[in-house]
Amino acid sequence: MSIEIKISKKPVEYYKAFKTLEKRHLDVINNKKPELIWILEHPSVFTAGVSFKDEDLLDKTQKIIKTNRGGRITYHGPGQLVFYVVINLKKRKQDIRWFINILENTLINTLRNYKVIAKANRKNVGIWVKHKRKIKKIAAIGIKIKKWVAYHGFSLNINVNLKEYKKIIPCGLKNRNVINLVDIINKKPLKIKNYIIYNFLNNLED
Repeated sequence: MSIEIKISKKPVEYYKAFKTLEKRHLDVINNKKPELIWILEHPSVFTAGVSFKDEDLLDKTQKIIKTNRGGRITYHGPGQLVFYVVINLKKRKQDIRWFINILENTLINTLRNYKVIAKANRKNVGIWVKHKRKIKKIAAIGIKIKKWVAYHGFSLNINVNLKEYKKIIPCGLKNRNVINLVDIINKKPLKIKNYIIYNFLNNLED
């Protein structure tokens, strides 16, 4: 089956997207529907992965949504590009690290299109950039794999409200700052969705 590519123009509530991913995951396992690439934006929300700890939430007045992806706590909101996938690794390579590398390289290659040098970090999963002599996180990655079908994906900060991150310890990492792409390149990143899709597909089938 080919990979369906979906780009949502309006923000999608996190829980609705989560249930859609769960359903597509099951359909891909049962060969009922094609694999999926889904680019969207969420309204403001905090989500907690399977490694979440209570101390990761600094502002106890905030509601969180617990999910089954890997990782700890993160923030989604307007100005952030969310890239979800449902990919059958049995058709390719049954290797979790291989697939995470594909997501990392997709982000690194995409940022290179804007002359931004980014790196992955095996110890602290995500994508990092050096800006004004400080290492900052620009993208978070969280994946769930069941029956060798991978789903969830990554989020890339384009022009999100970074103040929201002060309410949490992002991904459980203390004293690590986050950054927006527009703060580095000082302009809107044109064609970024196209670059991400192209780089992901290219890395996936390489």
